[in-house]
Amino acid sequence: MTLAKLLNLELPLIQAPMAGVQGSALAVAVSNAGALGSLPCAMLTVDAMRGEMAAIRAQTVGPFNVNFFCHSPPVPDSRRESVWRETLAPYYRELGLDPSAEPSGPGRTPFNDEAADLLDDVRPPVVSFHFGLPDRALLARVKATGAKVLASATTVDEARWLEAHGVDAIIAQGIEAGGHRGMFLSDDLTTQIGTFALLPQVVRAVSVPVIAAGGIADARGVAAAMRLGAAGVQLGTTYLLCPEATTSAVHRRALAGDGARHTALTNVWTGRPARGIVNRLMRDLGPISDRPPAFPLATSAILALRGSAEAHGNGDFSPLWAGQNSSGCRDVAAASLTRELADGFRH
Repeated sequence: MTLAKLLNLELPLIQAPMAGVQGSALAVAVSNAGALGSLPCAMLTVDAMRGEMAAIRAQTVGPFNVNFFCHSPPVPDSRRESVWRETLAPYYRELGLDPSAEPSGPGRTPFNDEAADLLDDVRPPVVSFHFGLPDRALLARVKATGAKVLASATTVDEARWLEAHGVDAIIAQGIEAGGHRGMFLSDDLTTQIGTFALLPQVVRAVSVPVIAAGGIADARGVAAAMRLGAAGVQLGTTYLLCPEATTSAVHRRALAGDGARHTALTNVWTGRPARGIVNRLMRDLGPISDRPPAFPLATSAILALRGSAEAHGNGDFSPLWAGQNSSGCRDVAAASLTRELADGFRH
């Protein structure tokens, strides 16, 4: 079965869910263009999820995807958190901030019973997961709604594991991809390889459709992925300058500048490897460091720094998520961009 038929799509193209830089508006625009719009839910409360899903239902009849994280909540470690605050203290002093102040902000919550209850009510047509899958009982609840289940794999072993646990399609996430790595069977970054090396290996290893993700920025990249056996493609970075995205002003400037060509995997923002544009904090502390607390506990201590710097147009303390290929980023309507990308399916 083709991916388009499996997901009831006109185009086998998925807009990657990107927490913190989009809401329902981007998902609606992509779904209305015949592809699969996605809503990231990891940073939303259940009430916010319900509101965003209702907004999508009200504005499109096309299929849409809702995405969740599946990490294990960490055990707080006061010693490690103290080390992290001491590491950041010089920046607080530089910006005239109180290091003891810790503003509240959205966390990153793994998929749980409350979210499953919501899916029972809303019944979105597609549900995707990052960092593996929820436990067997929760996954069974999702599948019982009739939703098709997608999940990210960064290695062949992860792809085989996902197929064995019942996913309907696998997103092969190459190391070029922006945002968090979906890795879950290992934390060894040397296992992470490029999209066009990973994709054909995963296609050979599993029998479910495989979706290519990472470094694909235009119709030519779409066509290349399809020639290597992809059933479809997922793109995220390319959509970040669209007016429907909620990408911040400092993030937009970074994406439009020459510095966007230099990205790196870093754990200094959240405690887990993710790809973003290299900036001051990444250069000073990492990009990979043993100082941040476990994911996602590193985030809260940086919020005050980020807010203060961004208020002055400075992105030194902001996670500027982006993949290695931002060449397709343009300030154009998401529907128009989707139709341009779809030319790759005709090559």
